[in-house]
Amino acid sequence: MTTSDRLGTTSDRHEAASEKPDAAAVDVVSANGKVVRKATVAGAVGSFVEWYDYGIYGLLVTYLSINIMGEAEAGGLFLTNVGFLISFIARPFGSVICGYLGDRLGRKALLSTLLVLISGATAAIGLIPSHGVIGVAAPALLVLLRVLQGFSAGGEVAGAMSFVGEYAPDARRNYTMSFIAVGSFIALMFGSAFSAVLITTLGDDAMTSWAWRVPFLLAVPLGYVGFYIRRQLEETPHFEALREQNTVARNPLRDALTSPRHLKAIALTIFLPALNGPGYYLLFVYMPTYLKTSLGEHNFSMLRALTVTAFSLVAIVICIPLMARLSDRIGRKPVLTGSAVAMAAVSYPMFRLITTGEFGLACIGTIVLAVAFSGHAAVVHTVLAEMFPTTVRYSAYSIGFSISTIIFGGSAPLLMTELIESTGSNLVPAFASIITALITLVTVAFLRETKGRPLAAS
Repeated sequence: MTTSDRLGTTSDRHEAASEKPDAAAVDVVSANGKVVRKATVAGAVGSFVEWYDYGIYGLLVTYLSINIMGEAEAGGLFLTNVGFLISFIARPFGSVICGYLGDRLGRKALLSTLLVLISGATAAIGLIPSHGVIGVAAPALLVLLRVLQGFSAGGEVAGAMSFVGEYAPDARRNYTMSFIAVGSFIALMFGSAFSAVLITTLGDDAMTSWAWRVPFLLAVPLGYVGFYIRRQLEETPHFEALREQNTVARNPLRDALTSPRHLKAIALTIFLPALNGPGYYLLFVYMPTYLKTSLGEHNFSMLRALTVTAFSLVAIVICIPLMARLSDRIGRKPVLTGSAVAMAAVSYPMFRLITTGEFGLACIGTIVLAVAFSGHAAVVHTVLAEMFPTTVRYSAYSIGFSISTIIFGGSAPLLMTELIESTGSNLVPAFASIITALITLVTVAFLRETKGRPLAAS
C-alpha cells in the first residue's frame, strides 16, 4: 500500500487532518525506531552547533567590545549589544526565504546548508582584525557577519523543530523534540565551560589580546560534524507524503499569510514565546555580562560569572526532558501555565539573591530560575510546530517565531543594559521576566491542547 492509499484522497485528507496522521509517519516510526533516534540526534547536534555559535557572542561580549569596538566602556558595550540585536533583525528575512524553500523543496538539504552558513559566519568573527588595525571596518565586518548569522538562524530553529517533529511518534513528540532544546543549552554550557577554561589557563590578559578568538574558530569542526550527521538522513516522512501525493504547496507563504486560521496561529507564535526572551537570553546568554558589568568585577570576575551560568545550565538540561515527558502525559497547556506562573513568582526574589553579589546566593537564584523556566523551554517549540500543517509549517512557524525573538529576545541585552544604567536598578531583568511571563500566560489561554494529536497535513 502506498502512502497515498493510506492517506486517502485530497478532499478526504483536509477533513481528517485533525484526526489522523498526515503521512505514514506511524508506519515509519514503528518499523524503524532507529530512524527517529537518528533524526533526533541530527536535530540536537544541529541545535548544539547553532546555539554554540550564537551563544558565545553573548558570553564573550566584553572581549568583543574591547577588540572590535575599540573600548570596554559603556559605548563599546552598547555597540556590541547593537550587533547582537542586528542578527535578530535579520532573522525574519531568513525565516521568509528559508521557510518558503523548506516548504517547497524539503527540510533536509536546507538545514544542512544553514548549518554551514552559521558556522562559517561564526568562525569569520574570530578572524576579524581588531579595531586598532583596521578601524571602523572591524565593527562593519562584525555587523555583516551577524546579519549572516541571523539570516541562517531565522531558518534553522523552525526547520530543525519541524524536521524532528515530523519524525516523532504522536505520543512522545514533545519528549523527542525536547532534545533539540537540550542541545541548545548544552551548547551554552560548553561555550561557558570552554571560555572559563581559557580564562583560567591563559588569563584575562591573553583572552583580551587573542584567545577570545578561539571559541569562534572552534565553530569550523563543530559545523562539519553537524553537517555530516544531517546529510546522512532522509527527508521527513510527512513531507515525502506530500510529494508522493503531489500536494506540496506551490506558494506556502501566500497560503500562510492569507488564511485566517494560519494568521491566528502566527499571532500566537509571536506572543506565546514572550518568556523565551528573558528566560533564554537574559538567564543564560546575557547573565555573565550582567554579573560582571552590572554587579561589578569586584563581585564577579568573568570566570565566576561563567561558573554561575554553568550551574543554571546544568539544572535546565536535567529538567527539560522531565518537563517534556510530563507534557506528553498531562498536556502542553498545564506545563506552559505552570512555568509562566513559576517565573512570575520567583523572578523578583531570585534576582534579589543574585544582586547581593554573593557567589553562592547567585548560584541558588539562577538555578531556581532555570528550573522554573524549564517547562517553557521544553514545551513551547513543540506547541508551535503542532499548530501548523505540514504544507506551511516551516514558513509560518519561522515567521512568527522570528518576529517574537526580535521583540522579546534580540533586544534584551541592549534594553537591559540601557535600563539598568538609566534607572540605576539591577533588578530590571526581574521585571522583564515577570512581564513576559504574564504575556505568555495570557496567550496560553487561547491555545488548543495538542498533546497526542497527529500532525495535520494541510
